[in-house]
Amino acid sequence: MAALLRNNSDTTLCDESCPLLAEAIHPDAQTHPATPTPLPKAQLAALCSVRLVDPVAFTQLFPYINEFITLLDLTDDPSRIGFYSGLVESSFAFAQLFSIYQWAKISDVVGRRPVVIAGTLGLAITTALLGLSSSLSEILVSRCLAGIFSGNVAVIHSVLGELTDSTNQALAFPIYGLFWPLGSIVGPLIGGSLSNPAIKFPEWFDIGFLRIYPYFLPCFAAALFGLCGTLLAYCCLDETLPSKRRNNTEKSIPAPGYGATGGQADMLASPPSTSIATLLSIPIIRALSTSGCALCFIATAFDVVFVLFCYSPIQTGGLAFSASQIGYSLAVAGSISAGIQLFFMPTLLRTFDIATMYTFCMNLWPFTFAFLPFLNFLARTGIDPTTGSIDGDTQAKLWAGIALVLGTSRVGCLAYSISMILVKESAPSPSSLGSTNGLVQFAMCLARAFAPAFVSSAFALSTERNLLGGHLWVVIMVAVCCFGSYQARSVVNCKVTVGR
Repeated sequence: MAALLRNNSDTTLCDESCPLLAEAIHPDAQTHPATPTPLPKAQLAALCSVRLVDPVAFTQLFPYINEFITLLDLTDDPSRIGFYSGLVESSFAFAQLFSIYQWAKISDVVGRRPVVIAGTLGLAITTALLGLSSSLSEILVSRCLAGIFSGNVAVIHSVLGELTDSTNQALAFPIYGLFWPLGSIVGPLIGGSLSNPAIKFPEWFDIGFLRIYPYFLPCFAAALFGLCGTLLAYCCLDETLPSKRRNNTEKSIPAPGYGATGGQADMLASPPSTSIATLLSIPIIRALSTSGCALCFIATAFDVVFVLFCYSPIQTGGLAFSASQIGYSLAVAGSISAGIQLFFMPTLLRTFDIATMYTFCMNLWPFTFAFLPFLNFLARTGIDPTTGSIDGDTQAKLWAGIALVLGTSRVGCLAYSISMILVKESAPSPSSLGSTNGLVQFAMCLARAFAPAFVSSAFALSTERNLLGGHLWVVIMVAVCCFGSYQARSVVNCKVTVGR
């Protein structure tokens, strides 16, 4: 049923298929810009600490997962390692896929805070259990459990939307977005540095337990981040779901981020959450879901295949990096992303159209994948025939090329932060923000579930049969990226239609 909103002599008719825009309620907002609402710093800090847990727990596995699979002695064929590592990474995403929308719906009923705390604590415990795994089945079980608990990511996004409004989101979203790349720096450094500690640091860690479980220490360190995030969320994070907030008029939190305040916010908060069918009938939500699925497939595939590419021998199309070098390269990627989020993203959001920025970021992905074979070609030209290692001059050029590729990929990943803003602006009502985030995140997790197995299998097939010099996977991924760019343009078209 349509909800009639009145503001003085202006009347705006809105139903669940019409995004709630501040301009519809406050027609003078464009001529008299509002003073930015102060951010609730303690709550934003707690939310960012929770956000940090997921990438740390997820990426700390990357530097050593191929070594882990090799240690289990599952296959004698090195080209098959990518299949098993892709299976491990996909198991996390499959479990997250089936829990993400359920967490979002639960949060619309019981509130955001308990879901955030429970999911973060569960992720910390299951990450520690990964380090105690001694078989492929145990690894898969621990990753599946971690995926179930990390399904609260859509709820965390919803909390951010409810903590902010249109006057301060250009600052809050980049700050929040900074913590995924920050976690992508810390995670690989933990995994690359603390794996096999009994061998790397025998003077400190040469004990029987760490020889039996050589990957427990990085998992335990990542779990500590989860415990800290849980504690901060418990102490500092208030409930943000409008129907669950107590003493709403005494709270310093802005109304649910749609430019409404006071009595209007209460009116907006009252409708029940929207069904999946209703959300999918809204063109902009449908476009964000499909393009978000493409974005997550491409970005996840890049993260997985880049590690495989670095780990593989130069002769088969890779770079022959060690676990430590892989960890350092992923830390470089996180550093670049953090710098972009911190120093450039707020200005970009205030300067350019958000939907256009989203399309621009998606258009960078085909070039990112296409450049990877040139790194292998560069490594081949610098191999010393006597030692089999790469000379110093080529190493410098190679790291410069890696920085370029990773920098381009991190700019492409800015689409994640932009997508959160577009989802917030396009949600049909505040009460359906959790469900809307859940739907879009479900689409992303669907891609995240299939991408690792798909790209690792394509990589293994290409290198094993030497298809296109072992680089057939590059052609396949460039084609997928072009499809993703096409899907992103539909978001711009929907925004133009809504604007009319």
